[in-house]
Amino acid sequence: MKSITLKARILLSTAAIVLALPLGSAQAQDKKVTIAVSIPAATHGWTGGVVYHAQQAEKEIEAAFPNIDVVVSTAASATAQVSSLEDLSATRALDALVILPFTSEELTGPVEQVKAKGTFVAVVDRGLADPSIQDLYVAGDNIAVGANTARWLSEKLGGEGQIVVLRGIPTVIDDERIKGFSDVIAGTKIKILDIQYANWNQDEAFKLMQDYLAKYPQIDAVWANDDDMLLGVIEAVDRAGRTDIKYALGGNGMKQVIEMVKAGDKRTPISTPYPPSMIKSAIYMTAGQFTGQAPMRGSFKLDAPLITPENADQFYFPDSPF
Repeated sequence: MKSITLKARILLSTAAIVLALPLGSAQAQDKKVTIAVSIPAATHGWTGGVVYHAQQAEKEIEAAFPNIDVVVSTAASATAQVSSLEDLSATRALDALVILPFTSEELTGPVEQVKAKGTFVAVVDRGLADPSIQDLYVAGDNIAVGANTARWLSEKLGGEGQIVVLRGIPTVIDDERIKGFSDVIAGTKIKILDIQYANWNQDEAFKLMQDYLAKYPQIDAVWANDDDMLLGVIEAVDRAGRTDIKYALGGNGMKQVIEMVKAGDKRTPISTPYPPSMIKSAIYMTAGQFTGQAPMRGSFKLDAPLITPENADQFYFPDSPF
């Protein structure tokens, strides 16, 4: 498994196109290539960033390589993504598919059918239930997202206390985040009072946190697993006027949360990066498969260091949609 830092990811994204220009043969430049990109719609901040970066990659790659047609398709549910994928596959010959699955289980079979036609498959973020289907996998280190957060929290709580946890959507990456977090917490005296799904949605997280607050009179900290959910958690805590909650933490490095970290917010003093621009890296690398005479195979994992007031500027992009 290869691990690359955030800065290395940015360089890799740029190099995938820049290096391909002198390497691509005339024959490769003449051959028409269709790359389908199937992603969730902008249902929350992080996926909004995914859509933005996918559309940017589409413009840049098509400008650099007139023979490559990048087709970006969004879907608001797993069912809609399956239908969209079937339509894409039926109406055109796909040389490559770059997909960020809405859910792992429901998309595995449909992607396998596309793969059976000889299509190059790049999977981003939410892995498939059967990883053998993919040629390329690009994601963040979700176990590290959970584990690094848990280690910091355990240290701050002195290894004991009561916490609640919010899960995302049932996917491989959610499982990995929860495993990384839970494995660290299991080695402490910290008790997880409750852990339920809020589907990486701010409104659902708000309602779930309200339930937690009504059910548990003493909560020392909350891990929301995701910055969209974190905003819902914070709103619920503030409305309830609860002062027992020392820390409310999320993840993904949302711009709004990075601003809190930069300001030294006592309740949310850290985050972890999980950049939506990873979709752009995957599309660039897939384009390199057809233009750079450099076969793209394997798994590329992005680091998940803690974002603190000391290094927050490195992860803050004010013009980013997320």
